[in-house]
Amino acid sequence: MASYSNVTIPSKTKAWLYAEHGNPVNLLKLDSDVRLPVIKEDQVLVKVVAAALNPVDVKRALGFFRDTDSSPPIVPGYDVAGVVVKVGDQVKKFKVGDEVYGDVNEKSLDHPKQNGTLAEYAAVEERLLALKPKNLSFVEAASLPAAVETAYEGLERTRFSSGKSILVLGGAGGVGSLVIQLAKEVFGASKVAATSSTGKLDLLKSLGADSAIDYTKDNFENLPEKFDVVYDAVGQMGSAIRAVKEGGSVVTIVGGGTPPAFKFVLASKGSILEKLNPFIESQKIKPVIDPKGTFPVSRVLKAFSYLGTGRIAGEIVIH
Repeated sequence: MASYSNVTIPSKTKAWLYAEHGNPVNLLKLDSDVRLPVIKEDQVLVKVVAAALNPVDVKRALGFFRDTDSSPPIVPGYDVAGVVVKVGDQVKKFKVGDEVYGDVNEKSLDHPKQNGTLAEYAAVEERLLALKPKNLSFVEAASLPAAVETAYEGLERTRFSSGKSILVLGGAGGVGSLVIQLAKEVFGASKVAATSSTGKLDLLKSLGADSAIDYTKDNFENLPEKFDVVYDAVGQMGSAIRAVKEGGSVVTIVGGGTPPAFKFVLASKGSILEKLNPFIESQKIKPVIDPKGTFPVSRVLKAFSYLGTGRIAGEIVIH
């Protein structure tokens, strides 16, 4: 492994950024004259090795939450995996040379950082990061934080517990693919059912789904069986409510929530990653990266374009 203790950190670095809101494929530019982010006392400076793209990056670029966003120019990117090259005075958990991963925006829609992870360096609060699982590459680790934290927090909010059944809408997506695994391996679900299109049913089964439902052929609302929890990762709340048992819960991460459904927005926490690291290192929880979803940093526009198709299985990662 390269030593990072005597690395010279430049004052200007490269980053992808956009100066106004709109389609990121048209607006993102690679700028090699970006000022290095200055770390605060509770932050570390991470040399970015890999960064993932999420649907929130597109919504943010389009200006969906401009009222609570940082002002442009914005370097997009929430997820990061990389190496600590500098630590703030108050940092206790990490030292220079540590391999870390995390979601750099504590509140995903409320003033996310102006400088995200599609850059050579990122300044990140220590509480948002965890040590990278030893068995994962940087690319694999970068695919996890926002999606696995969203999956975990959503299950926790529904008070999901051992012996309960769950239906995951959008089981092949970045969040859904992790909800299946967490429900089974971490929370002890009695039964996991999940929906996807025809070509992704095998993926659902490989992740641990007991029942893989082809939404192009079968209407899950009409199933005689109802579920303790429905996790809606695609925005089909009306249908989700019809599939839940009396007294059960529906959690959604897309669109609004009307009871018994509720919507929640992720708050990033390194402590969740720390809690899940043993499950990741024992391979009970595996990253799911789209077969065509790994791009070099020079092809960020291609990656955003692919993300825009909405046909992704798992995550997209830039390295």
